[in-house]
Amino acid sequence: MTTLDTYIHAATRDNTRRSYQSAVRHFEVEWGGFLPATADSLARYLVDHAKSLSINTLKQRLAALAQWHIDQGFPDPTKAPVVRKVLRGIQALHPAQEKRARPLQIEQLEQVTQSLDQTIAASVHAGHRPAQLRHTRDKALLLLGFWRGFRGDELTNLQVQYIKVVPGEGMTCFLPQTKGDRLGHGTTFKAPELAKLCPVTAYLDWISLAGITEGAVFRGVDRWGHVGESGLHINSLVPLLRSLFAGAGIAFAEQYSGHSLRRGFANWATSNDWDIKTLMEYVGWKNVQSAMRYVDGADPFGKDRIGRALSTVTPQLPDTER
Repeated sequence: MTTLDTYIHAATRDNTRRSYQSAVRHFEVEWGGFLPATADSLARYLVDHAKSLSINTLKQRLAALAQWHIDQGFPDPTKAPVVRKVLRGIQALHPAQEKRARPLQIEQLEQVTQSLDQTIAASVHAGHRPAQLRHTRDKALLLLGFWRGFRGDELTNLQVQYIKVVPGEGMTCFLPQTKGDRLGHGTTFKAPELAKLCPVTAYLDWISLAGITEGAVFRGVDRWGHVGESGLHINSLVPLLRSLFAGAGIAFAEQYSGHSLRRGFANWATSNDWDIKTLMEYVGWKNVQSAMRYVDGADPFGKDRIGRALSTVTPQLPDTER
């Protein structure tokens, strides 16, 4: 790879690159399409997957195929009217409600943390270093992910050399690339030091125990207690979280995902009187629509508001009783 190729490669987030490569492979290998593609072949591809793939997945596949054509110097067939019309038709005939991750509540966060503390203590007592390492890592990942409202890829991309701890205050985490950072300037996030459920203490416990001084923060640990050189793969995060939740006795553990920490924090913040502007600045959302997707109303069914209103209504007597 030349120096030019290195810089071009660095311009795209690894998560985006993997997603686009998967989409192109699905079109070309699994479906049997040919690249460069025609607008008609893309329309047929959409039709063949209209019932099996969500509209968001189809849009992501088109974005990947559009980028492939642009990168290779070919006209973009995804902009053709027939492709756009087919996509709108699929959306009209196969409407789907957006699936949202179940938010991790603060009580559940405390429950999982207490479970991990007990497991860590038992591992230390038994002299089982691999288990001690894994559960110390998991505690740091859980608390930092929640209190920072991190996405899964942001957690797995954290690097020790970009993290600074200010004793008694908190920590700053610099990420050279994030989803919302279109200009590539990098983003700095801050996490507070807390009296309980502290992400800073958990982070320091983990890197001290693992002896990590640079590179990925969260890494795999093998059965002999060897800490890996590379970071956890993004695909391992959801199974890891679900395993933690199930082990702590959290109901419906299989319904949680990497976004559960982010949604959980957003709901905790709004229930503690954070206004939407403060929440957006803290988490890093650029627009209100993105933020509101993660926030559940305090009274989602309107039961309390309607109930209070009904309780103030004075019943009207029939005319015969007046």
